[in-house]
Amino acid sequence: AEYYQYILQLRPANEDLMNFVESRVEKEKSVWISKKLITRNGVDYYLSSYKFARALGKKLKKSFNGEIIESKKLFGRERQSSKLRYRGTVCFRLNKDVEEVKRSSK
Repeated sequence: AEYYQYILQLRPANEDLMNFVESRVEKEKSVWISKKLITRNGVDYYLSSYKFARALGKKLKKSFNGEIIESKKLFGRERQSSKLRYRGTVCFRLNKDVEEVKRSSK
């Protein structure tokens, strides 16, 4: 239940972004959210697939006006093959002008 490969960060998070991410994860049978962490700046989703997380970041960028920042951190080494294992983070940031338009329309 605690297993994850990538963290998807939404900065700042709003209902539209969160619904978009959660609906995409529900449609994909082999991917799950192992943890959802609400922070002061937004929301972090701990996802079980790095390919899905990276693809979802690109879909967020295409659907919502924002930017993506990716990073990786060394997690460990596989015992049998001695390959290095990484855990990564995809940070999606909304552009500020999009936020201001949404606030002024409310």
